[in-house]
Amino acid sequence: MWCLWDTGTSAYNSVMLTFVFTVYLTSSAFGSPEYTSTVLSAAMAVAGFVIALTAPIVGQRGDTPRSRARFLTVNSWVLVLCTGLAFLTRPEPAYLYLGVGLVAVGSVAQEFATVGYNSMLPALAGPARMGKVSGWGWGAGYVGGIFALAFVLFGFVTPGFLGIPTDDALNYRAVALFSAVWILVFSLPLMVTARSMPFRSYDGAVHGPSPAAPPTLGGLAGPPLPAPEAPAHRGGILGAYRELFATIASLWRVCRATVFFLLSSAVYRDGLAGVFTFGGVLAAGTFGFSLTEVIVFAVAANLIAALGAFVGGALDDALGPRAVITGSLVGIMVAGVVLLFWTGKPAFWVCGLALCLFVGPAQAASRTYLGRLIPPGRDGEIYGLYATTGRAVSFMAPGLFGLFVSLLGAQIWGILGILVVVGVGLALLLLTPRPPEGLTTTRV
Repeated sequence: MWCLWDTGTSAYNSVMLTFVFTVYLTSSAFGSPEYTSTVLSAAMAVAGFVIALTAPIVGQRGDTPRSRARFLTVNSWVLVLCTGLAFLTRPEPAYLYLGVGLVAVGSVAQEFATVGYNSMLPALAGPARMGKVSGWGWGAGYVGGIFALAFVLFGFVTPGFLGIPTDDALNYRAVALFSAVWILVFSLPLMVTARSMPFRSYDGAVHGPSPAAPPTLGGLAGPPLPAPEAPAHRGGILGAYRELFATIASLWRVCRATVFFLLSSAVYRDGLAGVFTFGGVLAAGTFGFSLTEVIVFAVAANLIAALGAFVGGALDDALGPRAVITGSLVGIMVAGVVLLFWTGKPAFWVCGLALCLFVGPAQAASRTYLGRLIPPGRDGEIYGLYATTGRAVSFMAPGLFGLFVSLLGAQIWGILGILVVVGVGLALLLLTPRPPEGLTTTRV
């Protein structure tokens, strides 16, 4: 059930945000490309700011079984509704702000729900299986994105086999309805059972299934046991931020590795995002891929990333997440450097897929590394910080990509900008101190 939620929400990233619906919103039907792109980027910037400012507080308020389930369920429903309502965005300039606003609000809801989703991992998987479960979650997300995108491309986009008319962009608008149904179908099992999922309380105990019936990837294997509520949060928003800063100060005193890791992972995760963000751009602009070839590569890239996440999850439990992340980032650096000097489509197929192979395990292991460092009862709050730090530096990879293209005069050199971000993140990770002995029950 836990992994299925990732399968569902991946449709929002692949279909609504990346390949289909935002492409529709920035088409000439809504105005000039410069204007529509500016409106979309401004809305997404505002959404990112809201997430960065409030995600830790959302996570903090979600550090009880009841509130965690409520936040995940409510925000999942908001995501479904925003996605479905995007159907109303007709191809006229007057509807641009409606479509962009729905996409932005949906992005905020998805990020808030993801904080609750991630915070379930430490108690659900336990220290010994955290890598495997996280890897399966990321892998399920990649696979879900592949199938959702493939169905949309061949079922809705001309000449879609569903036969939906193209008048009034009905086929593109219907994509929003399909995505909403996809998200709901795969997210509903976790939404229904969220209250009964295992939960780590402030005393470090895991409450949920009885020890004789441990949790499985499919959900609970036994009846839930009651979990004590966390201490009440008081003082409204200002009190919440005071409590947040007190948590950060406590982490700095007790386990600086957590603070260092939040910083290092924010940097290299932006580089990992850049691999997918600019992969299609480089394929078409530098290596001469047609649109069809770009789509085929996107499907292959997600399959390879899923495979990497599955394998990386097993290695995570055996070697520790730090070793998996380090090896993955080194692999990305090597593949990226080779791609700078090897020309032609075969080069991009080989090196591009190698990059994607290493992105999957790095993302999955990052989630488990943090999960092994979080103090009991603070899962939501710290995973909220994880989201905030990622948003805070999300300008680095796009900015350096554009800077190197401008300075060196060719699109291929944008890869160097991404590699700089990954390299800085790797250096910060290597400088991250190991947690004090006894803080974690498994290797990191």
